Amino acid sequence: MTMRKLYLAILTVSMLYGCGTSKNSNTTVNENNLPNVEVAVEEEVKAVIAERPVYHASTTVVTDLIHTKLEVSFDWPKSQMKGSATLTLSPRFYPTDSLILSAQAMEILSVTKDGKPLSYKYNDAQNLRIKLDKQYTKDEKYKVLIDYIAKPEEKKLGGSSAISSDKGLYFINPKGENPNQMPQIWTQGETEANSVWFPTFDHPNFKSTQEIFITVEDKYKTLSNGKLISSQKNTDGTRTDYWKQDLPHAPYLFMMAIGEFKIVEDSYKKADGTVIPVHYYVEPEWEEHAQAIFGETPAMLKFFSEKLGVEYPWDKYHQVVAREYVSGAMENTSASLFGDFVYKTSRELIDSHSESIIAHELFHHWFGNLVTAESWSNLPLNESFANYSQYLWDEFRHGRDEADFNAEKEKDGYYQTAGAGGHHPMIWYDYEDHENMFDAHAYNKGGRILHMLRYYLGDDAFFAGLNLYLEKNIFKAAEMANLRLAFEEVSGEDLNWFFDQWFFAEGHPELKITQEIKENAVLLKIEQTQNLANFPLYKIPTTVGVYAGGGKISHSIVIDKSVNEYVIPFTGDIENVIVDEERVVLGKITHRKPREWYVHQYYNAPRYLDRREAIINGSMLRTQEGKDLIEDATEDDFWEIRKLALDRLNRLGQDKEEVIFAAIENAVVNDESSKVRAFAASFLADNYLEGTYADKARTLLKNAIEKDESYLVISSALSGLAEGNEEDVKAALKYAESFESENSSTMRAQIISIYQNHGDESKMAYMSRVILNGEVSGYDMIGALMSFANFYANQTVDKQLEYFYVLEELSNKSDAYINAIFPMNVMTLIRSAESRAESDSEIDKEKNQEYIDKLMALMNFN
Repeated sequence: MTMRKLYLAILTVSMLYGCGTSKNSNTTVNENNLPNVEVAVEEEVKAVIAERPVYHASTTVVTDLIHTKLEVSFDWPKSQMKGSATLTLSPRFYPTDSLILSAQAMEILSVTKDGKPLSYKYNDAQNLRIKLDKQYTKDEKYKVLIDYIAKPEEKKLGGSSAISSDKGLYFINPKGENPNQMPQIWTQGETEANSVWFPTFDHPNFKSTQEIFITVEDKYKTLSNGKLISSQKNTDGTRTDYWKQDLPHAPYLFMMAIGEFKIVEDSYKKADGTVIPVHYYVEPEWEEHAQAIFGETPAMLKFFSEKLGVEYPWDKYHQVVAREYVSGAMENTSASLFGDFVYKTSRELIDSHSESIIAHELFHHWFGNLVTAESWSNLPLNESFANYSQYLWDEFRHGRDEADFNAEKEKDGYYQTAGAGGHHPMIWYDYEDHENMFDAHAYNKGGRILHMLRYYLGDDAFFAGLNLYLEKNIFKAAEMANLRLAFEEVSGEDLNWFFDQWFFAEGHPELKITQEIKENAVLLKIEQTQNLANFPLYKIPTTVGVYAGGGKISHSIVIDKSVNEYVIPFTGDIENVIVDEERVVLGKITHRKPREWYVHQYYNAPRYLDRREAIINGSMLRTQEGKDLIEDATEDDFWEIRKLALDRLNRLGQDKEEVIFAAIENAVVNDESSKVRAFAASFLADNYLEGTYADKARTLLKNAIEKDESYLVISSALSGLAEGNEEDVKAALKYAESFESENSSTMRAQIISIYQNHGDESKMAYMSRVILNGEVSGYDMIGALMSFANFYANQTVDKQLEYFYVLEELSNKSDAYINAIFPMNVMTLIRSAESRAESDSEIDKEKNQEYIDKLMALMNFN
């Protein structure tokens, strides 16, 4: 349980106890004939005032937002939008004669009703307070018209690690000053930023139907929620597109995207035969790759609709890619928006795709859009489900091993962030800022909790529970209790124990497992070792597989004490014991058992984590069985297991060098996975650029660079070759230069890395160009910026001042990946320049100080 803050106030009270002259006959008199009196005593009394814990409840709904009609046009040079909002409203229950709307960084031009002005106040650039013309009751509807100018550049910015800016409305290259970047406008509403571009109730428990008229130059394409009803050309060279969303959704899901996009058309046919348009909005140069990037979307729509028993409910499903996006992606209703990291050529898609995040945003259209978390405290109702959809899709399309591999990475991400930033409940009512909710708890941990619930209830009950939750709460806002009640109604079981420990408490179990083998029985001991002062004593239903005599028997157990002991009989010779056979428990598990058991585990236990554990632990055996395990695992069906086995080949011993090299050679040339081939290339560079196999290794690396289709393999081989001798470095630089024109973010990031370590100052121009023009994107941008900063730090102060414009331009970009690393880069440069001033007596001190001052100003600017 969270340690709540108790705010103490100390109240000092002076108590004066005054006694007058006694009125009775027994009054005593002193020698001066004065009555005895008690002396008044001032006493300081400290009173402890207890306050209720912080509780971020859902916003009280005084007035329902029924319909939102927007009419917008844009002043690109000023990065402003002229808007007209007609809101249809009605009191929720109590009569009211006033209206308070969220409206950030606007100029309010007028507020009217039925053509007559209403009085209003807008003093804080946050809330528009309107006095209505009369008191309205819950049975009455009324309309308010607000004319305004949205000025997002004037908003005081906030944001979080998940969503790096809350400006709401973004103009990208609005004056066309960057000839390599398409001007565009897009919006980002979550969490409460859409009120920068239209007045609304900017809270997740409000829902409204919507229509929007977007006027733009005729060359631009537009995208918004719902259907495109009409597109009308105007006499002034502009066009007005009319989009209409007939089903209610939360204001944070309203969106616009505008640019000279190409539209690649696709579709999905519902079970009833209705065809749903599925379009992909991309920049012209990405048109030929759009189908490869997004082409699984119709299959996902079919899979999720069937899995949930609730057909995709919205009019269309379009997806658009934005530049300098401030988050990963956003599930705007029927029109999801993605950062440019999804831009990958068909060749780049060999190495990695964006299916997980495409599935994530699509699944939100049930969990988040159709049924919405009533408050940010209940965010797992949105994000945990979207996270788990990634597992469901991986399992369906790529198999259980791939799903479990990615789930383990998600789990590790939760452990790392919770370890660094602290634990909190999943349903977190006392957060400091609602942006804090967007962390590895709501996403990673939540997905793993749902996975446990699925395996506890069974597939049929789990998906029936999801179906009931969606059907009962359709177009409503929900809290975690609604989900629990749906599962309880389906399963017939009280599930408070599960929801209380996983969603309303914090932390995770830590299990220490030991066993003692007696004649024909395993004495299994499982201890919960987590800090019970802060974390729950968990109830964990699971199964134990006992392998003996060539067979296996599964036993159901419940771990619900601090120390749990079980006696499990077996027949024959004991071979292995596996706790949590399905590998679904979220918790850190330490199980001490003989390494020989891990060899058995590799060949007999089916799950990815079984085989992973077997490779890690069984390969430590110095016996022939341990060595055979490594060799056999190099041919495992799953790529990650093969990679782990390759990494352990050196344990076969020096007398097996020929076998080891042959296995690596086979992997780098023939493995079907580019990830394995890339690892094998790195292995060659690390181990074989000297000695007997040096020439063969160089040939293999060069062949990989010249012939492999995978950019990941080429990058690994290129990086490896650059770590060789002087001739290898020259060859690597020559190869790098030949790849400069490749349309690959991955390759460009790798080239920058090589130039960082081996290039001269002439490479600064290439680095600067590709970074500023967005030719590296997503996670590649993080690596490229780090390489660039390290290279830049080692240049002369004259060269640094010459290229300082690169840093200035980067500081003005909204891109989430740039924002994630740029401040750290600047601080590194400041420290480097200060160190240079102290150690280099010949440096031009004035120029170096000028450079430091500019860096400091840049840091203050950010």
